[in-house]
Amino acid sequence: MEHLEWQRSSTSGDQANYLEIASDGDHVYIRESDNPTHVVTTTRVKFLAWVRGAKAGEFDHFVA
Repeated sequence: MEHLEWQRSSTSGDQANYLEIASDGDHVYIRESDNPTHVVTTTRVKFLAWVRGAKAGEFDHFVA
């Protein structure tokens, strides 16, 4: 995974722990900055479906 270019949100600022994301073709990789060896892998299609759901409030009940 050394070839991946990890990105974090510009809003993460100086936080000690944040999510990082990278992509490689049809795959998307997600990891936490404080545990970079643990990587979650999904497809681009599934990730975009999750993003659309999050923007639409589909998961809001988990944090209410």
